[in-house]
Amino acid sequence: MINEYDKFEQLVKKLAQGNKLIRAWELMGGISANVTGLEILQSSGRIVKMIVRQHGDNDLKRNPNIASYEHKLLGILKVAGLPVPMPYYFEQSCEIFSKPCILIEFIEGKSEFTPSNLNDHILQLAINLAKIHRVNCADLSLPFMPKLENTYVEMLNNKDRVILDETLNLSLIRDLLKSSMPLPSMNKEVILHGDYWPGNILWKEDKLVSIIDWEDSGLGDPLTDLANSQLEILYHFGMQAMNDFTNQYKFMMPEVNFTNLPFWQLFAALRLSTFPEWGLEKSKENNWRKRHKSFVLEAINRIR
Repeated sequence: MINEYDKFEQLVKKLAQGNKLIRAWELMGGISANVTGLEILQSSGRIVKMIVRQHGDNDLKRNPNIASYEHKLLGILKVAGLPVPMPYYFEQSCEIFSKPCILIEFIEGKSEFTPSNLNDHILQLAINLAKIHRVNCADLSLPFMPKLENTYVEMLNNKDRVILDETLNLSLIRDLLKSSMPLPSMNKEVILHGDYWPGNILWKEDKLVSIIDWEDSGLGDPLTDLANSQLEILYHFGMQAMNDFTNQYKFMMPEVNFTNLPFWQLFAALRLSTFPEWGLEKSKENNWRKRHKSFVLEAINRIR
């Protein structure tokens, strides 16, 4: 029986026959995918690091081609100048692993939840979200990318997906959204990260160096990403940081119509409401619940 190390050795040789695997180690923090770091000796004598991403069963059930799609999208975004990992290889044969996987660039950096300069941190987050949304889709072939609005509508209609926490007014949120769909189209379709939050951003020496984990990406209204990011920033950094992020994004994206933002904020609130699953310390969970409620109340007030 082939062990895991030998499987990764086969993978790096598929990338280039002269490659030799020095070591492989599990990278922590991956929830939706198994992430493994590889150190590789190339035939030139150069030692490089790469990452293997193997998507989880839930993502593969939702989209059996997710590895192929993420590999294609990373290539498009890299060419467009976005700070994302370079995609090196897509393994689809399942001869080595039971599932497809992608081999991508290893970028030195880490997620940062206690930045030394919060104002600059928030500015960089806003700048790079705007960069994603400014990629010109008209010049690209993106038929493989899903429409994220469809994913959100499915979430709205799937009562089995979420146990409604009525302390967070989730039934009210669902009823409001159902009565408002479909939302009128007011913005051009853009590439969406789908989960742009501090845990998917890598930093080095206070500089944003990479945006990772694109498995939830798709096409749609830029307000979808903005609303999700707003709530995540509110959770992690507070109201002032969220407002600064929003104002900076608005300044950089004057062409965006923000009329429907409260509706996308309610979608974000519905999506980011499964507190028991996150394993938070109780006082932090209670604090985040308060922030969630204030976020929802503000959105509802703007709608009404």
